[in-house]
Amino acid sequence: MRVGFIGLGTMGGPAARNILRKGFPLVVHDIREDAARPLIEAGAEWAADPADVLDRVDAVVTMVFGPKEIERVARGERGLLAADCAGKTWIDLTTSSPSLMRALGQEFAERGGSPVDAPVTGAVDGAIRGDMLMFVGGDDAAVERVRPVIEAMGEIRRVGPHGNAYVAKLVNNMLWKVHAAAIGEAMVAARCAGLEPDVLWEALKGGAADSYVMHHDVPAVFAGHYDPSFPIALCLKDLDLIAELMRETGVRNDLITATHARFREAGERYGPDAGDMTVCKLLEDDAGVELRVAGEWVASWEVRHPDDDL
Repeated sequence: MRVGFIGLGTMGGPAARNILRKGFPLVVHDIREDAARPLIEAGAEWAADPADVLDRVDAVVTMVFGPKEIERVARGERGLLAADCAGKTWIDLTTSSPSLMRALGQEFAERGGSPVDAPVTGAVDGAIRGDMLMFVGGDDAAVERVRPVIEAMGEIRRVGPHGNAYVAKLVNNMLWKVHAAAIGEAMVAARCAGLEPDVLWEALKGGAADSYVMHHDVPAVFAGHYDPSFPIALCLKDLDLIAELMRETGVRNDLITATHARFREAGERYGPDAGDMTVCKLLEDDAGVELRVAGEWVASWEVRHPDDDL
């Protein structure tokens, strides 16, 4: 199976490399040709545009910033929908609008292709290792056809028909962002009350307050870099999509609205490129304390693929 990959950013680049590691012939494209150079040096082929990618492969993977970017990839002058879609599978990993992606998927299907949505949860270290959790929606036959490609990048979590995975990703991120903001309040309050951050962290893990954020993201606060591999700009894009979903469903959203405001404040104070966990730095700075803990905290972008150690 020949595979294409469009979008070679922080997450997409490592994910594409893991497809190449599994022996799939790979054709790549990005708006920045420099981003493709390491993959080309490793054996991938360059394509001039999304249509060129799809014309040369059996399945194409896309992973770009958000709705505007993925719509351009699909509907642009030389987008995917300008190519021959018949018999092709489109695997999209973008965090995007469910309504938009269902419409794009329908257009792809009307041209004879099979859309599969597979947005991911986790961080860049999961993309590097190839063990990202991937919410996967789509027709059973289409998913099975490209299962080896998806599993080269991570672990499949089936959530039903095409479109459902975008919903799963947004509500996943809803809980993630609420917890990230709440952890800042909790840990700064404990620090001001005399409890050391590392002592609290060890005590909370495994209890009712435990979470992925507790294990994976709190060390970025301890290290003081707040994980710039996932910037505030990306958080705000996701939170805007979550707000859109909540308006469409009509569900009360007091908690996520307050969280959205907290992340906007972090972006205004520290800039769009600051790490997502600067939502905790806000509380530190306002309280005049630091949650710094000495130790060898391995940054998520410094993780290596297991094969690199062989």
